Amino acid sequence: MSKRIVPLSDRQVKNAKAGEKDFYLFDGFGLFLLVTTTGGKLWRFKYFLNGKAVQMAWGTHPEVTLNEAREKRTAARRLLSQGGDPRAELLAKREAKSQVENCFEVVAREWHGKFKHTWKECHADRIKDRLEKDVYPWIGSLPVATLKPLEILAVLRRVEERGALDQAHRVRFMIGQVMRYAVATGRAERDPSADLKGALSAPRRGHFAAPTDPKQVAPLLRAMDGYSGTLPIRCALKLAPMLFVRPGELRHAEWTEFDLDTSSWDIPAEKMKMKVAHLVPLPSQAVALLRELQPLTGGGKYLFPSIRSVTRPMSENTINAALRYLGFGKELITGHGFRAMARTILDEVLGVRPDFIEHQLAHAVKDPNGRAYNRTAHLEARRAMMQQWADYLDELKRVSVT
Repeated sequence: MSKRIVPLSDRQVKNAKAGEKDFYLFDGFGLFLLVTTTGGKLWRFKYFLNGKAVQMAWGTHPEVTLNEAREKRTAARRLLSQGGDPRAELLAKREAKSQVENCFEVVAREWHGKFKHTWKECHADRIKDRLEKDVYPWIGSLPVATLKPLEILAVLRRVEERGALDQAHRVRFMIGQVMRYAVATGRAERDPSADLKGALSAPRRGHFAAPTDPKQVAPLLRAMDGYSGTLPIRCALKLAPMLFVRPGELRHAEWTEFDLDTSSWDIPAEKMKMKVAHLVPLPSQAVALLRELQPLTGGGKYLFPSIRSVTRPMSENTINAALRYLGFGKELITGHGFRAMARTILDEVLGVRPDFIEHQLAHAVKDPNGRAYNRTAHLEARRAMMQQWADYLDELKRVSVT
């Protein structure tokens, strides 16, 4: 007759002290507590399967209490009575958990969080948006360890098929960065996106589309004035051709950068492509627009906040989407194209000095001695140019151009 095992009590488990050797406290039906010489209290469960002894580790006390260990034992014995194997069940759960913890989206968000402080805020936001819109819905739940080149290619084809060829290449590069991070952190063996070199068509290179003939500009401006969307987007549409800054500079504009009393917008260096602070003189029309907008968004950070969160600027696609809504295709105009439009007409129609234009475009302009102009160079001349340009745009909208 086998010896009857008296179940453990909470006090016995709590008061168990380390000895010169490891020892066991048995609770019965396969459950016991291993007390180590260092004072560790480790729950163990022993059972027999196909005539072989199998032992499972169930955590430590007090993290796992006596009652919790007994619940695990009850579940394991029930599974055994049904012909199952508790250890196989546990391994399957661990594998499923590992796949969730090491899926592409989890690894990508970890990678983004680790490196976003090294990027400009607008760049970090752009990467996050592209991953959320173009990647996670399709491969976000797949384990990085088993991700196949064809699964990545399917993601890229979806982007490519909507005409965003350049963006498809950027998405491939981002996926590659995430996969290389997965390799570096021991969660994947290799970067499968490397096998897709040459699988996408070469990106098209060229200038941003822009109308440079006043005959085309006039109807575009009138249509933008009639835009029936929200006030922030309507103001952004009107300011884009008037100030001809880069789209990213416009959508990331913050109220603290503006002095409406002196008609100035002072863009900090970290927001500029050339990493040099830039001063934009504001024509009276721009100041009027901003004073109209200020009661609506002036209490927040951005002039043009996202419709989803006031802590983020509007999407990089907002201006282009508004232009498409107005019926102007990307072959005619893009948000970036207003810069080319201003440069051409200021030079060829209004006869403004090219160095004034280039400086206002925040290009690398040097003086006759080879020194780079500072942010206030030719400020009064540029202020006059900006007012002349805004007045010219108003005149275009009022008269028919022949």
